Amino acid sequence: MTLRRPPLAGVYEDATLTDFGGWEMPVEFDSTRTEHIVVREAAGKFDVSHMGQVTVSGPDALDLTQRLTTTDVAVLAPGDAQYSGVTDEDGCLLDDIIIYRLPDGAADDYLFIPNAGQDGEMTERWVSHREKWGLTATVTNRTEAYAMVALQGPDAETLLAAETDLELDSLSRFEVASDTVAGSETLVARTGYTGETGFELLCPTGDAETVWSAFDCQPCGLGARDTLRLEMGFLLSGQEFHPTDEPRTPYEADIGRTVDLETDFVGRDPLAAQARDGVDERLVGLELLDRGVPRHGYDVTDTGGNPLGHVTSGTVSPTLGTPIALAYLPTEHTDPDTPVRVVIRGESKEARTRATPFIDG
Repeated sequence: MTLRRPPLAGVYEDATLTDFGGWEMPVEFDSTRTEHIVVREAAGKFDVSHMGQVTVSGPDALDLTQRLTTTDVAVLAPGDAQYSGVTDEDGCLLDDIIIYRLPDGAADDYLFIPNAGQDGEMTERWVSHREKWGLTATVTNRTEAYAMVALQGPDAETLLAAETDLELDSLSRFEVASDTVAGSETLVARTGYTGETGFELLCPTGDAETVWSAFDCQPCGLGARDTLRLEMGFLLSGQEFHPTDEPRTPYEADIGRTVDLETDFVGRDPLAAQARDGVDERLVGLELLDRGVPRHGYDVTDTGGNPLGHVTSGTVSPTLGTPIALAYLPTEHTDPDTPVRVVIRGESKEARTRATPFIDG
């Protein structure tokens, strides 16, 4: 299969590359640890053009998006954004997305960001339900039209301020505005996947290298993006949830905050039942107390060796210097500091449960 190449492919030909969601993406430019620490202490830039960009406009754009996502989209004013889930009829997550209500004057009403490789599937989901429900809305997959650069870290605002006249102090978290960045008409969103102060910049693909090159900071790859998000306990599509390999509801995945049961959306009734009755398993943080690295799929047991669950993501935290992980466990074993064991290459390692985020964001 031919991999999709993002518009910034030309600037990272010397990076270590990998297949990620059908895209050829950089794992690291320098080292994952170096890139991670730079973002925590200064600033780094990421090419996140592999994330999808889908716009929705027209008389029923709100109704359509409201009925396909778990949050209350109606509360968004122009320039607002929210984190939301897309669920199937059983309430299981198909994707987790950011929804932007675009600023006044934009050509479209809403923009949402599916995960890598999900843009086609999510576009088709919006289109098919539009037809099923007889709604009037234009749904457009704009992934090939946009480049997306994430500028993240304590120095991100200073770096961006030098390239735009936008009053960044007035842009709160989960807000988006349109302005010129490095000479390119750009959507500037105060969002990110690292837990740090930062922005995500959407510009035309033809301006991608100009915008990228305007910021004199460390380029970062998927390796650092993963360790940064894991320290915050953020979900990764395909690991913390997957429609067939890891079917999980928002309540099981510990993002129940994204569910507004006052709205009518696909999957609402099963989720209302879970909100009432609780769930049997829930995603929780783990800290390994013995040496080792917890990896995706590793078994988790109680202290007597009885099976409890499994790790979905794990690493050695560059910030903390200790091994951390996310895992699904029975809810009665998810209180902080519950002793458990992680089986690593046949050896049982001492661990304990932890609330997330693992670090202060």
